Amino acid sequence: MKTRRRSPRRSESSGLTTFLRVARFGTLAAVAFGLASCAIAPSSSRYPMKSDARPHHGVAKAHRLPIHGVDISKWQGDVDWASLRKAGTKFAFIKATEGGDHVDSRFLENWHGAKRAGIPRGAYHFVYWCRPAHEQAAWFKRNVPADPDALPPVLDVEWNGQSVNCPKKVPREQALAMIDVMLREMEAHTGKRPIIYTDITFHKEILEGEFTDYPFWIRSTAAEPHERYANRRWTFWQFTTTGRVPGVKGDVDRNTFYGTENQWRMFVQSACDPRDYRRLAVAGKCLPLDPIQTASIDE
Repeated sequence: MKTRRRSPRRSESSGLTTFLRVARFGTLAAVAFGLASCAIAPSSSRYPMKSDARPHHGVAKAHRLPIHGVDISKWQGDVDWASLRKAGTKFAFIKATEGGDHVDSRFLENWHGAKRAGIPRGAYHFVYWCRPAHEQAAWFKRNVPADPDALPPVLDVEWNGQSVNCPKKVPREQALAMIDVMLREMEAHTGKRPIIYTDITFHKEILEGEFTDYPFWIRSTAAEPHERYANRRWTFWQFTTTGRVPGVKGDVDRNTFYGTENQWRMFVQSACDPRDYRRLAVAGKCLPLDPIQTASIDE
């Protein structure tokens, strides 16, 4: 068989075609690899400027949720709220009071800083089990502004075995009664149904089956919430205490909201978990929703 010799021009054209095909394949492969990387580490597209000093595979699901935030106290030092917002922070819970005579030394600085930066924020009270509930509620009301733009307040309930003055636990009935008083007083002060923050131990010993009409913010840093909390639906999840976010030096607690961006808008507007809105709104427990700015509760 005779072999036809190709002209130099055709040979160059063929080589160029091969090169373009290879280059195109390389580009598509790079895109595919990038998409695969996002699937493996989805947090990069949700909150791209954050990280974790000690990440745990057990809470990987938290990174796939769209609404992320932080909780802040004096231990974070000077906070650059503008940088926090720019990094993708959607909310912040700020320590305000503890017991009946302690105010976080940076509360008002953080409270006003977050608002100036446009970050929705709520104040939290840390319960001191050796102080009467009505005194703690009065202290909270005295020191936390009733800002209509704020997120619902948070009641932080956990045992504090490391406390020098009050490491003891109280009986379950007493703890529940104290919590009930403070929740009602905080709601009266702010006009919004409070959020209950708790950890695994306190929930198991005190809160299982209780306060089902309240949104829960739960701590679980090594597993998904359903693995640690029996029959507890959560609204917020604190999934690490070693987070890193621009605007905060060193470790910061990172948290996520359970739902979509639309459900987050509904929560901010109504101060109610969207899953409870229809039922609680009838009882006057939720603020009205703007139907123009929000879609279906289920979206």
